Amino acid sequence: MARAFLFVLDSFGIGGAPDAEAYGDLGADTLGHIAEQCAAGLADRTGLREGPLALPHMRSLGLAEAALAASGDIPSGWELASRPRGLHGAADETSHGKDTPSGHWEIAGQPVMFDWGYFPDDGAAFSDDLVAAIISEGEVPGILGNCHASGTEIIASLGAEHMRTGKPICYTSSDSVFQIAAHEESFGLDRLIKLCEIVRRLVDPLNIGRVIARPFVGSPEKGFDRTGNRRDFSVLPPGPTLLDQVESSGKQVFAVGKIGDIFAHQGVTKLRKASGNPALFDATLKAAQEARDGDLVFTNFVDFDMLYGHRRDVPGYAAALEEFDARLPAFAKLLKPGDLVIMTADHGCDPTWRGTDHTRERVPVLGFGPGIAARNIGILQGFSDIGATVAAHLGLSPLANGRSFL
Repeated sequence: MARAFLFVLDSFGIGGAPDAEAYGDLGADTLGHIAEQCAAGLADRTGLREGPLALPHMRSLGLAEAALAASGDIPSGWELASRPRGLHGAADETSHGKDTPSGHWEIAGQPVMFDWGYFPDDGAAFSDDLVAAIISEGEVPGILGNCHASGTEIIASLGAEHMRTGKPICYTSSDSVFQIAAHEESFGLDRLIKLCEIVRRLVDPLNIGRVIARPFVGSPEKGFDRTGNRRDFSVLPPGPTLLDQVESSGKQVFAVGKIGDIFAHQGVTKLRKASGNPALFDATLKAAQEARDGDLVFTNFVDFDMLYGHRRDVPGYAAALEEFDARLPAFAKLLKPGDLVIMTADHGCDPTWRGTDHTRERVPVLGFGPGIAARNIGILQGFSDIGATVAAHLGLSPLANGRSFL
């Protein structure tokens, strides 16, 4: 029996979503626009990176071919591989949202066919009743923010007042999310986690997808920085997922990074927390050394989205992609005969796009492993085909949704 590895490059879209216009994202293309700016010399940053976008290992698997199929364009400065050495294609999302849980759950075989609850765009984001309940049950003197905001910007503007008053910073985005930022020392990390657990219960009737703890450190004089102690409090997926199938078979699911939080820890048997893409890659290498036949290693590489996509940082995104690509050979050396690796994404977050939110895009699907025959898998009509493929590879019963492309 083989092993399976699922790598989600968080937000690494490749454009071309057929329903992008309905989301206000017609023309969004995370890979295409990053490559375009790199080729034009607009993504050079001293000491970080320069020149055209260099992803030789993903290109050799067929990333340029996947981009062409998805958006109709080859990334600037690239050529098609003479003979792609991996499974390559793209996938359309069928879930209603363009958020992290929807994308991951659909990858694991459970698309989200309902509408999440969202908070108002204008005026106060949270109702008076909800704020009153948070203050009462959370035993806080009040809240700050109560609006749509960028996490780094709202911490910079309200961090000092938060430390002075003890009021947590509460905000949302275009996703179905309630975020709470608080200072790890002056407010306390444990207290922040307990407050998020209370808010999770309070927003359940509103069908809010996630409550996120956003701890930070620093001072008004020197500035503030978010830490790696983020926690996501998600609702359960709408039905059994690939993770549940693996666990039910008696095998292990290694959840690396925020995968455990995304699936509300359902179907997770081994949790591997790490902060930042390099540490996440290290944790994945270690999990690959521990995983046995029939096991699944599922990693989310969050920096692409959190540090670079949302912050509209093209050079940072490009450098992170290049660093990830450069480490793939070290991972490939740990593969055993029969292993399958699939790299994909959960949505887009085009760093050249207006605003700071996710973008509706197709995502790449690249697969490889010893004995895995290379071929073009075309455009998948749903992320669930990815989970169905992993289930078939591991000899599991078919998932509720999706078809294997092996």
